[in-house]
This record gives sequence, structure tokens and C-alpha cells, in this order.
Amino acid sequence: MRILLVMPHPNAKRTLLSRFTYPSLTLQQIAAITPKEHLVEIVDERYEKINFNKNYDVVGISCLTYNSIRGYEIADIFRKKGTKVVFGGYHASLLPHEAKQHADSVVIGEAEITWPILLRDLEKGMLKPFYRADKLIEPEQIPAARHDIGSYNPFTEAIQASRGCPVGCEFCAMQKIEGPIFRGRPVDNVIEEMKTIKAKNIFFADASLTINPTYTKKLFQKMKEINKKFECFGNINILTKDDELLRLASEAGVSTWYVGIESISQKNINAAGKTTNKVKEYSNAIKKIKDHGMMITGFFMFGFDGDTPDIFDKTLQAMIKWKIDEASFSILTPYPGTRLYERLEKEGRITTKDWSKYTEGHVNFIPKNMTQEQLLQGMKKIATEFYSYPNIIKRAIQNKNTPTFIIKKLIRNISVRHFYKTEKLNY
Repeated sequence: MRILLVMPHPNAKRTLLSRFTYPSLTLQQIAAITPKEHLVEIVDERYEKINFNKNYDVVGISCLTYNSIRGYEIADIFRKKGTKVVFGGYHASLLPHEAKQHADSVVIGEAEITWPILLRDLEKGMLKPFYRADKLIEPEQIPAARHDIGSYNPFTEAIQASRGCPVGCEFCAMQKIEGPIFRGRPVDNVIEEMKTIKAKNIFFADASLTINPTYTKKLFQKMKEINKKFECFGNINILTKDDELLRLASEAGVSTWYVGIESISQKNINAAGKTTNKVKEYSNAIKKIKDHGMMITGFFMFGFDGDTPDIFDKTLQAMIKWKIDEASFSILTPYPGTRLYERLEKEGRITTKDWSKYTEGHVNFIPKNMTQEQLLQGMKKIATEFYSYPNIIKRAIQNKNTPTFIIKKLIRNISVRHFYKTEKLNY
């Protein structure tokens, strides 16, 4: 069969700077579990347009919440032509009956077991409406993603070494898809996959590489032989205390840690269920990461019940004091399937279920201690100020960085600035 795998993106701005956005791994993983007798094509709409005039036997669409409406539009076009359409991904897994209205079938949860079965059923003309695995995939059974197709970012490609997250934050639905138990793929399998990646930079799509430090240390020791640069997510409580992990990370080539700082308020952190984070340890952890020669990107959310209008200025001051290299700013978003969604729905505080507004740049609920407009404008203000050109330049040249390092930081910061101005905040 001829199979098209699609990552939708509404109103995609296909510019040179878009090539510096985070690469996606999902479609390459689906291609890897597709039986070899089928011909697979991948289209990520952030980089490439879909050719609706081409004929396919089946179109697989993977969606998050923000791009689900665009996914439904694509599905409806192909189905009118008589093409079979299958949905998968986070949004379809959490709202399968909604997705089914636009699809012939929906894959719920991990697809390693169900996707090949679905394709066999399709060939026999016996396609079922829903496919759900009865258990989580064993990490040894997760194959290497196909890096020979769908690699749009020439500088960075993604890999996944593990699945599962035990933390269970109120605002996150990952546990419902990947489960609460850490599942690390065999280290040698991960290393072999890395060797197939041409890009010099590899981005780990794992929830966190600090959940099981023993596993990660073994991985980092093996990564030394790869001679590439790496970026990965980590929990700040582990990075604060484990100097050996930081040393091995630096030696392995880790250039950047993505850390869910979330808020500078411990009250907010505790209420969200991320009690592993200790605000009083933030400064020390950030300094340690930077002392080991690695950059840190902090992830911040605004709109927690404990937030007041002054949270934005206080957060910006803290970030400048900590000398954070990059930052991701988000408005708290009640995604379907999260405890946050359930709570705000019960409290009558969700104001829209237009999924195209669930970009983390819109306000979709009634905040507790500020207005919706104050939350939106505060978010715009901190993003604008942090990514102003003077602040970008200042961050690039701090710590007596090398010319190559300075150029890299400038490009990355400018690309993120472009993303906020053109897409996330819809200036």
C-alpha cells in the first residue's frame, strides 16, 4: 500500500528560521513500525505542503490538541476522495470518539502493536473503528525510528531513549499515553540508532533523562563515542544534586538541558503536583549546569491559581539573575485528559473548547487572581522583553563564550523570537 503520514500545522510559516524549530519524531517512529512491503511518505506541514492530488491507500494523521482542527480538515479532504484516514497521537488517544467523526479508524495510545494489525485488517477490508493496545510496549520492542525519511531539520534530529513519567503533573496528560513507569530502551539500541542520524545535533524527545539516573549515566558513557551534540529534558531536583550525572552529560556532548521550572512560586509548584521542584534550589541547579559548560532552557507557565499580575516582572528578574540561556513561555492550558481540565471544567472556568486556541499562547480559562487580558498581556510582555535584541545579544556574549557558541546562541534565540512573534502569540 501507498501510505502518507501527516503532521498537521495550521497556517504554517515556512521560512528559513522554521528549520530551527524542534524536530518531530512521531511520524518517523510510525514509519519504522510499518511493514516493509508498504511505501511510506512523510509530510510535516511546518516545512512542506500536502499534495492532495496524489493518491494514497491510507493517510495516517498524528495530532496534538492545537493542530487537531487542521488535522480534521486534512482528513475530510482525503475522505471525500475515498481515501482511508486513520488518526493517532495524543489528542486522538484522549478524545477518540471526536477524532472518529473525521476518520475511518483511530489508534489509541502507543502504536507499535496496533498499527501493523490495523494495516493487515485494512488490506483484508476488515478495518475496525478503534485500535487500542492492551498493554504498554516493552522498551526492547521499540525499534529505531526511520531517519532516512521525514528529516526536515538539517541541523537537528530527534531520538527517544525512554518512555513513561512518574511525576504526574496536573497540567500534563503524558501518563495516560506513556504510563507512569519509566521504560528505558536498551542502551546499545539507542546508540546504534544515533549512528544512523546524519545531523550533528540530536534532540531527545524523552519526558526526562533524569528519571532513572543509573540508566542515563550508562547511556551518557556510551554516547561519548558518537561525537555529536545532544539536547535533553531533565528534572531540576536531580540536576541540583547529581554532579556525576552532570559531568557525564558534559563529557557525552550534552549542550543543553531543557528544564521544567514552571513557576518561581513554590505554592504553584505544589498545587500542580510537581513537588520534586524546589524553588530555593533553582539558582544552584542552573549555576551547576552552566559551570559544566552546558546551556539551560527554562520552561515557564503562567496562569496558575497562585499567580498575580506581578508574577511576570518577578519571573523576568529571576531569569536575568540566573543567567538562563533560553526560555519557553506558556499560558497554562487545560488540555483534554489532564486533571487540570477536569478541575477547571468542574469549576466552570473553561471558556472555549476551540482546540485551535490551545497553543499555550491563548487564554482558554478564567484565571483566579488576574483577568484574562492581564494574563495574555503579561505573557506577551515577558516573551517580548526576554527575546528583545539587546537581551539576546547580552545572553550570547555572557560567560566569555567562543565565537561559534555565540553564533549558535544568537541563531537559536532569534529563531525562538520569530516563533513567538509570528505564531505562538499571534502578534
